[in-house]
Amino acid sequence: MHRHTLAGRLLLVSLAVGGTGCARPQVQSSPIPTAASQSAGAIRCAPPAAAQLRTILYFGLARPAGTVTEAEWQAFVGDDVTPRFPDGLTMWEVDGQWRRGDGQIIRERSKVLLLVHGDTPAARAAIQDLIAGYKRAFEQESVLWETTPVCAVF
Repeated sequence: MHRHTLAGRLLLVSLAVGGTGCARPQVQSSPIPTAASQSAGAIRCAPPAAAQLRTILYFGLARPAGTVTEAEWQAFVGDDVTPRFPDGLTMWEVDGQWRRGDGQIIRERSKVLLLVHGDTPAARAAIQDLIAGYKRAFEQESVLWETTPVCAVF
């Protein structure tokens, strides 16, 4: 018992004088981007991560003459989305609502598409083309587009 107590005292003295001998973890904080700074350059990422943009698009499925079918959605993804963003994407179906231009609240099933991509004029143009094409093909009033700078590793 005396030996155990002495070892405990030596440990306490060692900690008080020399520290733990372990390096303190380095915590890196990233600034929170503001709406005015929606570019990948607005944040700094710790390696191996790189500054990218995360874009989320919300596509309503209701249209004047019915709904966008699963086959039509899959054709849109295969013909329009994948060629523009071949590195990958994530999508899921949700229930949502929005206010039309005339003030009426519309509730509908929607598809959400998440893309992580570089901050390039080509990527932004591709997103604008997707939105315009979907609105035209499926008689949509709008597609919600949100973009946030993120740190990502592929």
